[in-house]
Amino acid sequence: MSRRHPIISVTGSSGAGTTSVKKTFEQIFRRENVTAAFIEGDAFHRYDRAEMRSKMADEAERGNSHFSHFSPETNLFEELAKTFREYGETGTGVTRHYVHDAEEAALYGGEPGTFTRWAPLPDNSDLLFYEGLHGAVVTDRVNVAQYADLKIGVVPVINLEWIQKLHRDRAHRGYSTEAVTDTILRRMPDYVNYICPQFTETDINFQRIPTVDTSNPFIARWIPTPDESMVVIRLKNPRGIDFPYLLSMIPHSFMSRANSIVIPGSKLDLAMQLILTPLILQLIERKRRSL
Repeated sequence: MSRRHPIISVTGSSGAGTTSVKKTFEQIFRRENVTAAFIEGDAFHRYDRAEMRSKMADEAERGNSHFSHFSPETNLFEELAKTFREYGETGTGVTRHYVHDAEEAALYGGEPGTFTRWAPLPDNSDLLFYEGLHGAVVTDRVNVAQYADLKIGVVPVINLEWIQKLHRDRAHRGYSTEAVTDTILRRMPDYVNYICPQFTETDINFQRIPTVDTSNPFIARWIPTPDESMVVIRLKNPRGIDFPYLLSMIPHSFMSRANSIVIPGSKLDLAMQLILTPLILQLIERKRRSL
């Protein structure tokens, strides 16, 4: 962690909703005049799309049906940790972009499924913001979590996570239900070993829970709406959090444990604004004092 160059890390699985959380952070940054440098988790995948397909085919021939994007073998954990460490020490570092589709190809250049070149982060940023799969990962070789000053977990209950992934991958990436299901099954061991453990490292977890039947996520026709959901917000260290104020500001919210508040799903953005804005400003104030 760094006083002069703070790092915020938002981590969650594919389909968890980290991109939506990123948009809330961007709103806070704009409103509070905070200049953030951004890193996408996909930039630290080891293989591009064609290479990954080839590696998966090779592993399948060897009898490994669980080769996935979640594992240390398919990600540059050491490089991610190095970038976090370097930014915390100097306010600099390098990143790149993974080009997902034609729209991003027009924005970044390059073909869909490829990486852009490594490039320096922008100068004079107030903080570094990471959003992706492994922002709080810890393995026997690498500890990325230790470098982040504020770690956020986005963790829908698993049936909801699968529904969101199914709808996203079918609508925006053209995958069939069968293909997405195969991906979920292939990733499961790495999900258990490298995704779930991160949520013990995070400072705050936002877990959305549907209040409608999601018993079979593979046939769900719609994603449950915010009005059909509740959100459990768990704070690892609740010291300094004004829960009575939050309860008064968020209608129909309640405390389920001493460090957990439950809110209506439609009030998630409000809750994030109320909880995260003071924490971001604390990081910026600590940075200014250190300088």
